[in-house]
Amino acid sequence: MTSSSAPAPASQGAPPHLRPLRPLTARGRHEAHRVASPLELFFDLCFVVAISQAGGELVHAIAEGHAGQGVLNYAMLFFAIWWAWMNFSWFASAYDNDDALYRIVTLVQIAGVLVLAAGVSRGFADHDYTAVWLGYVIMRVAMAAQWLRAARSAEGPERTMALRYAGGVLLCQVGWAGLVLLPQDARAWLYLAMVIVEMCVPLYAERRHTTSWHPHHIAERFGLFTIIVLGETIAAATVAVKSALAEHDALAELLPIAAGGLLIVFSAWWIYFVVPIHGHLRSNRQSFLWGYGHYVIFASAASIGAGLEVAVEQAVGAAHISTASASAAVTVPTALYLLTVWGLHSRYFKVGVAQQSVLPVTSLLVLCCTFLGDWAVPAAGAVCALAVATGTILTARTAAAGHPTEATPGAS
Repeated sequence: MTSSSAPAPASQGAPPHLRPLRPLTARGRHEAHRVASPLELFFDLCFVVAISQAGGELVHAIAEGHAGQGVLNYAMLFFAIWWAWMNFSWFASAYDNDDALYRIVTLVQIAGVLVLAAGVSRGFADHDYTAVWLGYVIMRVAMAAQWLRAARSAEGPERTMALRYAGGVLLCQVGWAGLVLLPQDARAWLYLAMVIVEMCVPLYAERRHTTSWHPHHIAERFGLFTIIVLGETIAAATVAVKSALAEHDALAELLPIAAGGLLIVFSAWWIYFVVPIHGHLRSNRQSFLWGYGHYVIFASAASIGAGLEVAVEQAVGAAHISTASASAAVTVPTALYLLTVWGLHSRYFKVGVAQQSVLPVTSLLVLCCTFLGDWAVPAAGAVCALAVATGTILTARTAAAGHPTEATPGAS
């Protein structure tokens, strides 16, 4: 005797999308409505913790008059953060199946970046990279495990590609061990060599078969991380102004810096997001150049916040550097950001010499603002805002004249 309420046979199992473990297979490049997942957003936020630590140490180094060494240390540590983030982002764009194991391995990567963040201060102060190296190894070994899992579900050239990625990532970790084993004088050269090797791994792995990364998803992921970095810049500058007001009551000196900093950050956001860059990402050659170039965009955007903190400290007499040096801490990364965004984004959507010249000329003018003394930061902010206004007017005129451009209204 049977019952109509009897459970379904065990062989039917759960629906594929509800199973805790699923094959890690490639997703479609033209998949509709592809957006960043909550796990990816959480991943980004945790990485900003490490960026914040590196930015704080950069502030201390510049304020104490050790700008050269501070920038070098910052660039080295930022590469480790950025490279691990970017590798995960491209992998997730092609293989994210959001099952339990994928989530756990991703959380391990997040744990790795938190270990790295904990070691940033010792890396700056004592050149002790043990914690940084350990955190990086945790992140990268977890990434290799994801590639091995993808290889298990793949066949032919795709499987070869996944195995090349896994092998390349693991071999690189052997090389990075030199940061804690070799004498200090040899570490800079090892670092440079390992950076080159790391960046060659994707080129080698995808020589015969490319991952099915999603252009719109990748553009969104990089855009979201840019927003987070710019947000961190505003937060860092706000804390600096708050502390300075509490200790020195220097409102008249700080208001121009705060206003200039806000204009710079607002303009940086506007200029980055005014063009639909996903339409430009059609091949690995284009996407690799675009993705690698974001090291400069992310690092310079984060450095603007550090520079604003330095400018605040110098304005209230807490930094042992000149006004020009404090101003350069803001204007140099701002100019670098503008020029890099133009090179990677904007120039593909410009019509005519006038539009193409806006951001390069703006970068030069921002650098010139360095020598305006106490008004350097507000002047740089005004120049950036003027660049946005100029770009908007030129784009409107081009559209009115009947010369269509791919850029959206308000392009800079």
